[in-house]
Amino acid sequence: MTARRGIGLAVWLLAWLPAAGITAGTARAQDPATCDAPPEPVVSLSFVSRYAEDDTNRSTIDPAREAEAEDALAPLDRFIDDLADRTESLYSGRVKDRQTAAACILDRLGRWAEADALSDLGTETVQLTIGSRYAAFALILWQTLPYAPDDPRRAAILGWLDRRMDAQMAFWPEAPRGARTGNLRAWAGLAAAALSVQTGQTELRDWADAAITDVLCSANPDGSLPQEMSRGEFALHYQLHAIAPLVTATVLLERQGVRASRHCDGALYRIVEFAVSDLDDGARTKAVTGVEQSLFNGSEQLAVFQLAWIEQYQILRRSDALEALAKDLRPLIYTKLGGNQTALWRQ
Repeated sequence: MTARRGIGLAVWLLAWLPAAGITAGTARAQDPATCDAPPEPVVSLSFVSRYAEDDTNRSTIDPAREAEAEDALAPLDRFIDDLADRTESLYSGRVKDRQTAAACILDRLGRWAEADALSDLGTETVQLTIGSRYAAFALILWQTLPYAPDDPRRAAILGWLDRRMDAQMAFWPEAPRGARTGNLRAWAGLAAAALSVQTGQTELRDWADAAITDVLCSANPDGSLPQEMSRGEFALHYQLHAIAPLVTATVLLERQGVRASRHCDGALYRIVEFAVSDLDDGARTKAVTGVEQSLFNGSEQLAVFQLAWIEQYQILRRSDALEALAKDLRPLIYTKLGGNQTALWRQ
């Protein structure tokens, strides 16, 4: 993608986002002096796939199933959103206020750890999709480290997340074959990478590396991901959804000495190039899938959070085109990546 096309996309995004009631990267900063009690921990979680029961490719959404899944996930996702918003207070203001904000995040997460939240996952679909939530918790916790390194609640939270990841590591070998090379596996890999960078556990680190390697090495020569290309009109949407954990996990693994960006002859760069080069019209993805993509057929529009991984990617390989795109969209925020990616990665 040329820099000119990147700038054009940025202008386009900024043009439609306000009209859609969404801003181009804003977070609700929390008052660091206020720390409300956390919501009731979600211990049991159960719902089925939001896609039609007879749709093996997961490309046809069943509205009733989707509503059921969203209702079941709402308390969990609201908690993640609130915690991610609170991380904003870790990047501005007095050191004392940052320490207060970190203590609040640890207190709220600690309550869920004490309750052994998410220890009862009732369906395969929940086990497949829970990885992104674990990743969010781990990345939010990681951001508190500079301001509360010795807080006794940290060990309990890490222990809780470690138990949750033990269950994920046991689940994935038995997961559906296609899912093992798709975005959900990448999110589980990110959760492991975000936890291992804090604990130093080589088993978690190596599992994270294996998880994202299976996804990276599945890429076609053009950079398209076969599992995501099977999603029909949502193929480009899900390719972008896979890129966020793949890029972020790669950065975290490289901080631990694993040169993940080199896997399969730099497959990560092909995967990113395919998606970014297709953001103007979706033509490349349409050529693979045979159908107009959801981002261009009127059913959905590209959101800024789908590009929040640009900050991490710039650490791996500088791209002037992506920098031009990100410049007018910052701050890039995605709660499942822990909140404000611009603040986190561009320090």
